[in-house]
Amino acid sequence: MLPLVGIPRTIAKFLKSYRKVFRKEAGFKHISRYINGLLICSNKTLQGIYNQLVWDGDNKVSRRAMHEAVFEAGWQQQEFMKEHRNKIGAIHSGKGREIIALDWTFSYHPYSEKIFGAKPAYDYVNRCWSCYQTVVTAVVSNAQRLDGIAVEVQQPNYEKEELAYLNMTAKESYEEMEQVRERLLELLHYQKNRLAYRKRTEIAVEIVSQIETEGQFPYADYAFDQGVLSRPLTELIEAKGKHWVTEVERSRNIMWHDQWQRVDQVAEELKADHPESFRHKSVRCRNNEPREIWAFTKVVRLKKYGRKRLAIVHEKSDLSDAPRFLLTDALHWDASRVFNTWSYRWPVEIFHEFSKQLVGFESAQLRNEEAVKRHFCLSCVAQSALQSASCPKGYRSAYSGVKSERFNQTQENEPTIGQRLYTLTREALHNFLELTQNLLAQGKSTEQVLEVIMPS
Repeated sequence: MLPLVGIPRTIAKFLKSYRKVFRKEAGFKHISRYINGLLICSNKTLQGIYNQLVWDGDNKVSRRAMHEAVFEAGWQQQEFMKEHRNKIGAIHSGKGREIIALDWTFSYHPYSEKIFGAKPAYDYVNRCWSCYQTVVTAVVSNAQRLDGIAVEVQQPNYEKEELAYLNMTAKESYEEMEQVRERLLELLHYQKNRLAYRKRTEIAVEIVSQIETEGQFPYADYAFDQGVLSRPLTELIEAKGKHWVTEVERSRNIMWHDQWQRVDQVAEELKADHPESFRHKSVRCRNNEPREIWAFTKVVRLKKYGRKRLAIVHEKSDLSDAPRFLLTDALHWDASRVFNTWSYRWPVEIFHEFSKQLVGFESAQLRNEEAVKRHFCLSCVAQSALQSASCPKGYRSAYSGVKSERFNQTQENEPTIGQRLYTLTREALHNFLELTQNLLAQGKSTEQVLEVIMPS
């Protein structure tokens, strides 16, 4: 456990532009401490972070005060994320092609059902019964880095349970007016909750609308999978003059030879009768990795979506692998451009794994909606702050010969995420050693120094 003294200069420099969101300097310092703890502490809850903080002199504040500053104070998480997108937009500007990927993930809380947004349900990812939050995310990425720019937690849908309760407690008649009043309130609450529930696709539309209104990523197209695909989303993106790429399910119907056919049946027909229609392409993906594909592409008609370009992609020359069905509104794009754009969807999966393992995405067990949203937003900023950490060449010697590609989104000559985290840890250790040196220079005994660092 590394005692945390002050704020490392890298974190302080990155968060400087966020100061305008907060009314008080003390509240902003608590936010900085919390983000620093999300990156460095092993226990990434607020209590775990607070326990590792070292306070100078009489400046110590209670854990309750820090909790209030982070999760209850008057700052707005919407304004905070707006400032975050403004900063990330400036970082990405002029750095080559960028794509915004939309997706959702599960934030697991198996030991508590009282956390906001957590509901017991079947987890189709791990194929078991679990308790989790559903979180919709947006990630912008280029060839050098990726950053989370929107995180929204989906409120669970209890319509089925509420309707079952209403049916079970229904009566043919009510003898007293008070019973009628209570029943009417139950019905109104049911209707209110039903109207307040938002599907994942609706949340994705709201996220895209907010991003496009702010205009920080004017040249970024979109990539998302079939779970996010919806007609309002595609119409919104097209109305902004941008393009999108998605992967559709194999059961999707398309107009083929004047009749509706499943797209997988069309692929089998082409593979059997016209294998030469799958043309070989060499594509450079987001990470500049060359990929060899064999693709058939054609403008087809779909129900609800109209004329779109379909790309059926194989990655083996004998077409023996399962095809990937990609769809885009860009009728003028060829298969190489479509596949290259689709390669930018993978960073959102890296972001999910990155956030859960490195910045405590699933650590905060909070029961308040606003507190949960703030924690997710601060985790996003922590992830971006870590990527912005510089790594002097002298620091890399400890990792020379060590390669990790799990979270490495950088070029060969760029420091890895592990090296950047190593840099932040060195800065935190430097602050700790500096405090210890100052206390010893003041004539403090080792017992007195220990009492400052770890109070009894």
